[in-house]
Amino acid sequence: MKKILSVLFIILPFWLQAQGISPAEQRKLNHVLMAVSNLYVDSIDDKKVIEDAIVSILEELDPHSAYIPKEEVERVREPLQGSFDGIGVQFQMLEDTLFVVQTIAGCPAEKVGILPGDRMIYIEDTLIAGVKMKTTDIMKRLRGPRGSEVNVRMLRRNERELLSFKIIRDKIPVNTVDASYLINDSIGYIKINSFGATTVQEYRSAFDSLGTQGMRHLILDLQGNGGGYLGAAIELADQFLREGQLIVYTEGLHQHRQEALATRYGNYEHGQLAVLVDEYSASASEIVSGAIQDWDRGIIIGRRTFGKGLVQRELELLDGSLMRLTTARYYTPTGRCIQKPYKDGVKKYEEELMNRYKHGELIYADSIHFPDSLRYSTLLKGRTVYGGGGIMPDIFIPLDTTRYTDYHRRLVARGVMNKTIVQYIEQNRNKLKSLYPTFDAYEARYNTPDTFIVALVNAGEKEGIKQDKKQLETSKALIRLQAKALIARDLWGTNAYYRIMNTENESLKKAVEAFKQPALFTTGIPDRTTGSTDGRPGQPNQQLAAERSTQHVD
Repeated sequence: MKKILSVLFIILPFWLQAQGISPAEQRKLNHVLMAVSNLYVDSIDDKKVIEDAIVSILEELDPHSAYIPKEEVERVREPLQGSFDGIGVQFQMLEDTLFVVQTIAGCPAEKVGILPGDRMIYIEDTLIAGVKMKTTDIMKRLRGPRGSEVNVRMLRRNERELLSFKIIRDKIPVNTVDASYLINDSIGYIKINSFGATTVQEYRSAFDSLGTQGMRHLILDLQGNGGGYLGAAIELADQFLREGQLIVYTEGLHQHRQEALATRYGNYEHGQLAVLVDEYSASASEIVSGAIQDWDRGIIIGRRTFGKGLVQRELELLDGSLMRLTTARYYTPTGRCIQKPYKDGVKKYEEELMNRYKHGELIYADSIHFPDSLRYSTLLKGRTVYGGGGIMPDIFIPLDTTRYTDYHRRLVARGVMNKTIVQYIEQNRNKLKSLYPTFDAYEARYNTPDTFIVALVNAGEKEGIKQDKKQLETSKALIRLQAKALIARDLWGTNAYYRIMNTENESLKKAVEAFKQPALFTTGIPDRTTGSTDGRPGQPNQQLAAERSTQHVD
């Protein structure tokens, strides 16, 4: 402990002086450290003390600066890096047993013959079934360096003996594009769940595929997209804007204004574009939707976005841990900072979305009020937009509260819905495949049966969720829809899931209607638009480009 504190004695004075903290306050902190070092009654966990101190410092700065311990780094980075080393199965724990929901196409588990519905009993010689092993511990055993070997034994329905598989681990893709398909003969739909290292590559592939199928208009779905890499957001926005148009700029006390401009390489600079957002669309999603709105490039549909306008830079510490430190704010092309206030502390900040709901903002557009000081004008049509807490959509879609009940939420939150789906598919997989050999046949003819509803209610009772007949009746149509979508996901993948769920997506329906009104998409964009919003000729900032891969806006 004394060694750690002595390091703090050396470092802290320089840091405190740099922050402009008075000598009196510096002496006060030194006094505390000295007392702890020499007088405290017990020994202290040095690592914990230091990490707690780092966490406390960052929490006092803003809600998005964060410390990530060394053991958490890989898990935190993985969703955005585009791949990990493993065997390639999606699984769920069912009655203390790993149940394979799906194998990832072309990955090691599929190649050796593991099937959806298989139960994993052993990994190497370690029993994992029925022993309440943590999911994280199971994942550690399944993952490993590419090319390494792992042996598993599986229990398969109607097989009397355990089946043994030797699996050679490989790179497993982590996709950020959940779905892409044609809604009708001319309207394409692309759903992006986050902004990672492979997002733009995935988007381009989806876009090109839809183009060969006849797409002329595009719906970009960023609902629920919490953000990711700054560079990915810039590259995606570049697909829709013309060369020289400002996408975003960042600025902070220790960082001069740095601009990102669109290039000539966009693949959809002219067609009609609708972007779907909601209260969970944040940071990188807001960069894209803000740029599109400011340049009158497309229409934004949904509800006011989260309001996260801070940029974090990832700094690796000596022991392999990470610090994500807020280094700048980002601004949309009109100069809007859309970061919502956080001066009242993290707790109030986290409660802000709930307060929106309580105040009726998610249901009534006229419940949203912006001060005139936050008023801006779009760059081509001169439409009024606002800063100071998210992107307000051009077309407001109220939150649907008519089908959601506390009973339904409990069934979903406690995992009862997923558990019942897994059991239902296990019992009916062959029958479903026989009756519905294609997704189109399934989408057209399948209806979730009453027997599923009964099984769901019974499973809920076993978990202590007492049936509420009135609320069940209110949510029954939604339950049937979700069940149909989850079954489709198991049999045909996430694309199928969204094709089912989007039949009741009001924002998407409104986008389809909007495409019938071409005037909504008339921008009057000149052949060439250059320069930044303050009249200065805009030039791509090389430093910003170089740092994009280490900057997060999630």
